[in-house]
Amino acid sequence: PDFTQYADVNAKKQAFFAYLQPVVAVNNQRILDDRARLAALANTSDEALSRADRRFLAGLVDRYEIDTSASSEDQRAELMVRLDTVPMSLALTQAAMESAWGTSRFAREGNNLFGQWCYQPGCGIVPKRRGEGQVHEVASFDDVDAAVASYLRNINSHRAYADLRAARADLRATNQPVTGNAMANHLLRYSERGLDYVEEIQSMIRVNKLAVLDGV
Repeated sequence: PDFTQYADVNAKKQAFFAYLQPVVAVNNQRILDDRARLAALANTSDEALSRADRRFLAGLVDRYEIDTSASSEDQRAELMVRLDTVPMSLALTQAAMESAWGTSRFAREGNNLFGQWCYQPGCGIVPKRRGEGQVHEVASFDDVDAAVASYLRNINSHRAYADLRAARADLRATNQPVTGNAMANHLLRYSERGLDYVEEIQSMIRVNKLAVLDGV
């Protein structure tokens, strides 16, 4: 959608959230489906795995960048930590911030709502203000669904967000809600702005009353 057409800020916000929320929901559900299948294999020995299950696990190990030198037991345990959803409030807020509510050049030309970079020549859009000696591009995606999937994979695999994943796992283990406000505390490395970025995310979640989307 062309979000630049909205003169009214509140109308733009509502349209943006209404458009993106189901896309995030679908991608989070895919993660939950894989997580459920992974959990079902918890007590299955390597020898008893079917060929399909072996392919499934190998695909997850590759996608979520699991250390292949670790034992299969440790690999599955780490997959359970990484293979989890990102709170809706957090995903929507980061998308709004990083894409200027869907109006940025990178959102319009490359479906990139989350400011993700790539490093292969031609992988995306070259920023006009890229510094001398820098080689990154802003990633391009075929559609917004692919951009959301990439964002979730980034949160669930990049070493910069290991603390977020650990905190999320602790909350799961004690049956506490996983909220965007809480998870935002672990995004200090998502932006060069550090703590200011985190506080702006939390403020936007609060102002836009998005916590309800996390079930709290």
